[in-house]
Amino acid sequence: MKTALDQACVVGVIGAGAMGAGIAQVAATAGHPVVLFDIDAQAVERALTGIAAALTRLADKGRLSPDAAQAAIARIRAAVGLADLRDAGLVIEAVAERLDIKQKIFGDLEGIVGEQCILATNTSSISVTAIGASLRNPARLVGMHFFNPAPLMALVEVVSGLATSEEAAQRAHLTAAAWGKTPVHAKSTPGFIVNRVARPFYAEGLRVLTEQAADPASIDTVMRDAGQFRMGPFELMDLIGHDVNFAVTESVFRAYFYDRRFTPSLIQQELVSAGFLGRKTGRGFYDYAAQAAKPAATIEAPASAPRKIRLGKPEKPFMPLQERLSRSGLDVSTDADDDVAGLVAKIDDAVLLLTDGRTATRRACDIGRDNVVLVDLALDFATTKTLALTRALQCSDAAYLAVVGALQRSSYAVVPVADTAGMVLMRTVAMLVNEAADAVNQGVCTASDLDLAMKKGVNYPLGPLDWADSMGVELFYRALVNLAGHYGEDRYRVSPLLAAHHWAGKPLRGAAVPAIA
Repeated sequence: MKTALDQACVVGVIGAGAMGAGIAQVAATAGHPVVLFDIDAQAVERALTGIAAALTRLADKGRLSPDAAQAAIARIRAAVGLADLRDAGLVIEAVAERLDIKQKIFGDLEGIVGEQCILATNTSSISVTAIGASLRNPARLVGMHFFNPAPLMALVEVVSGLATSEEAAQRAHLTAAAWGKTPVHAKSTPGFIVNRVARPFYAEGLRVLTEQAADPASIDTVMRDAGQFRMGPFELMDLIGHDVNFAVTESVFRAYFYDRRFTPSLIQQELVSAGFLGRKTGRGFYDYAAQAAKPAATIEAPASAPRKIRLGKPEKPFMPLQERLSRSGLDVSTDADDDVAGLVAKIDDAVLLLTDGRTATRRACDIGRDNVVLVDLALDFATTKTLALTRALQCSDAAYLAVVGALQRSSYAVVPVADTAGMVLMRTVAMLVNEAADAVNQGVCTASDLDLAMKKGVNYPLGPLDWADSMGVELFYRALVNLAGHYGEDRYRVSPLLAAHHWAGKPLRGAAVPAIA
């Protein structure tokens, strides 16, 4: 029977950097004796000091009893060499992301640890299959990808290479759960779950910026307020570091044989070339100098109230927006005699539509109306304080300002966006949904594990598949088809699983791909 690692079992950790030290702290807090090794003995001493300080702070804050903190500190000891890991039941490697180094470490460990010892790599980007390829017994090698900082972040991706045994993967999964983590199973493919599925969060914001449709502060504001993400893409890239974020994107791009879906950004490449790496260098998309003012989003100035609002037919994604318009105190009726798809409302001479992946100019041409204004997606139109708007090139100033005035009187701040396909949030979420569906379709993980990974690993407000189901798979399918038509790029091709569930009218959550017998 597969069980978690016994608490009495020694856990070895190789690498005493921030990640290795964090993993050692997690294992020790869970009750295991921990042996920490690094080729740099001073790094181990710094890690031990840092772990002791961190656990003491937790005790001071009441999150851990003083006795428990001291016991955890006492469980960790420094190793002089790999031979000191001979009694370990689990060894987790957290060293530099180089295949040759990792293979050498695990090759040496095979001659030191017992046959039942599980070997785990914390790699975030290297194939677990490749790491284990040179081992005599690759079945016991598994990925245990913790997220930084390991003591705080809940997610652990348990990654199986081609040779990884089910027993090793299950043991690692159960052990991570026993340590208070949220483990998910993943197949060893580039980026695993989170680093793969999260690429569009950065890529689509960068694409909107490249097209000069909005500035970083405005895009970040829309993503935070309307999307309910904790951070926008530009402030998050500045926090991660552009060298790190760009390297991950390049790695995934190469690993998927230069699939256009993962194309890196020239703008980010320029930042890396300039050494503008974000917070750690004092400058990225934003300036972090002490005297620098943080840029604010561009918000439309107050506009006059429209004369009349006629609501369109209620549709699930934007019904709360219509309800807020109806409570605005303006002249609102529900008699918009029009069958235009995605019609939120007619506001004076303007037609307000939810973006569907086409530009406003194209929508105006398609429906034969000049005064077309598009509103971007929101996770919850009922509560968001900010919405993004764009308008067709044919749209008059008066028609556009009537829509702005109506939204302002419904307690929305309006962020103007130039007429780009899919706007900001819609195109980003559509691509997140698409990448999530593709990962499930390719057997990387289950639908439930995918959504769990994105919520726990990168703090998304909803898992991408849950997001699709809550608003309707059709919404994102249509947006992707229109984005693909607009750009003519393979980047926006629809996942076969998303397409299948669109045509079947079935939700994506719980989607399962039949296994080949």
